[in-house]
Amino acid sequence: DYEKKGLCAPGALVKDGKVHLFYQTYGNGEKDAICHAVSDDGIHFRRNPTNPIFHPAGDWTCGRAIDAEVCEFKGRYFLYFATRDKNYDIQMQGVAVAPGNTDFNREDWVQATDSSILYPVYPWEGKCIEGASIAKKGDKLYMFYAGAYNNAPQQIGVAESEDGIVWKRLSEEPFLRNGKPGEWNSSESGHPHIFTDSDGRTYLFYQGNNDNGKTWYITQEEVIWKNGKPFLKGK
Repeated sequence: DYEKKGLCAPGALVKDGKVHLFYQTYGNGEKDAICHAVSDDGIHFRRNPTNPIFHPAGDWTCGRAIDAEVCEFKGRYFLYFATRDKNYDIQMQGVAVAPGNTDFNREDWVQATDSSILYPVYPWEGKCIEGASIAKKGDKLYMFYAGAYNNAPQQIGVAESEDGIVWKRLSEEPFLRNGKPGEWNSSESGHPHIFTDSDGRTYLFYQGNNDNGKTWYITQEEVIWKNGKPFLKGK
């Protein structure tokens, strides 16, 4: 029943030789939540019997959880998600944690804060922070996130954390802006995914369009790291 309107936004990680897939339910408004499935071969998946495995609680949130991003950091697993406030107006980031020996069942996840870990504050972020994607560099995590709702325009920012819970933006300005009028991404550059390759190089994948969402494209740009900070290659 929880999936009857659809499911989407998958993210995967490998743990103990198995592929763990995290995804969200779709079309349920405040009841959308994060689910989990596991696979031995990356093709055939078994749903977690405790699904949905997580949705947030507290006066700061409407209870919705979407855009799951899960990573291991300092012996624990961190589940980053987007949620909205009680008025269903502002989209923001939250986080839950589970122990390193978790099977990712519902009972293992503990909401780490009773408030948002990243809330839109700058003009370019509008009323929305969503689509978090995590890169681990040294003893820090870097969150690439989408600021503002689709085509507002949505643009990409970066924040860093030493503990996975408290986050600090690297800049008051976007890391990656939307394009200029007439360019392919003039309506937005959004919904990032930071991919770390087997050789350690990182690439920022993102979507864009120039017709206010009638058409969508995906591209990538390489991210280089100088003194522990990310920069777009050639810029």
